[in-house]
Amino acid sequence: MEGTVSLPSSKSISNRVLIIEALSNVPSKIHNLSDSDDTKVLMTALNSNLNKFDIGHAGTAMRFLTAFLSRIVGEWEITGSERMKQRPIKILVDALNQLGAKIEYLENEGCPPLKIYGSYLKGQTIELDGSVSSQYISALLMIAPTIENGLVLKFTGNVTSRSYIELTLKLMGKFGIQYQWEGDTIIIPEQHYSMFDFTVEADWSGASYWYQLLAMAEKGEIILENLQLNSLQGDANIAGWFEKFGIISVQNKDGVLISKIKNIQPENLVLDFIENPDIAQTMACLCVAKNIPFNFSGLKTLKIKETNRIAALQNELIKFGAVLTEPEHNKLAWNGEINSSSVQKIPVIETYHDHRMALAFAPMALAGYNIEIDDPLVVTKSYPGFWEDLRKFDFKIEHVD
Repeated sequence: MEGTVSLPSSKSISNRVLIIEALSNVPSKIHNLSDSDDTKVLMTALNSNLNKFDIGHAGTAMRFLTAFLSRIVGEWEITGSERMKQRPIKILVDALNQLGAKIEYLENEGCPPLKIYGSYLKGQTIELDGSVSSQYISALLMIAPTIENGLVLKFTGNVTSRSYIELTLKLMGKFGIQYQWEGDTIIIPEQHYSMFDFTVEADWSGASYWYQLLAMAEKGEIILENLQLNSLQGDANIAGWFEKFGIISVQNKDGVLISKIKNIQPENLVLDFIENPDIAQTMACLCVAKNIPFNFSGLKTLKIKETNRIAALQNELIKFGAVLTEPEHNKLAWNGEINSSSVQKIPVIETYHDHRMALAFAPMALAGYNIEIDDPLVVTKSYPGFWEDLRKFDFKIEHVD
């Protein structure tokens, strides 16, 4: 397996920079902006003259816009897909209301759709459970410099997805924001963003599927364009994880060159996804394809993503004979045994409107399966060119009626 992949740019970085630019009130040139559905939805809302927004499945847009609109004087409504209407947002809404916002639920308590009465916000100390979605925290952090007296966030409990909070703070720092994070407290004084032209780096979550593919191949090397080993994204950690599969990563002028130098694999894979929850599906599918027992932890947020990803993995990997268990909350395990009675000759993978289900399961074709993906266009949420990129590596992809 050899070739070059032009990865999608990071939607995590793209979406944060778009919010920061809007908060600065200073237009700038953002190069290599993500062309994912999530980023397009956010851009449309930020550039709209309307006061009602439907963000579909875009969870990041829902959280970030809720905080952003709460400080823009006016009346706003924001809704989304049926799944989005089931995803909790009460923790963020309660925090914003403490700061002086007025946000109401239009249907079910604690979930979108929302009616937001934007107003002048005044900072104070807010206590948050650190184990909640990092998107709530990032949404508050980005507006913090623009509200009176700034904001102090004090965490209770262990912080989940710390790398995404660090990503937000590092980006804010690049645009001139001073902050302190000591122990369980983040302090951000009132101040101004200083915008400049910015280039978004490639997406490490998108890169994970190419590491997965190379791990399943006997040998090969792939250039992942515009990817940075010294990255703002916490998912860059996977470069170290895949060394267990004989893959090394080297930075060059074009991006990151990944090479499989040994055809090896671990006997049992133990990983903590507390900082990298978006890679869980990639690793679960890889392990089942290569018959590697695993024990995964740090998966608390997977149940409130685009779908319940724990249940989705259990439902779909059993089609390959793998019975995944949830030994306790936040964990997922497989003992390596194949239940032959549940193996499907041509597995049909339900995506549950979750882009990462399609992206993670497609590489399993290298294990000798003919796989059907239901709703293949779901990948446009984060990686619109994925199927075409696979074709460049001689994958045979056909539409099925």
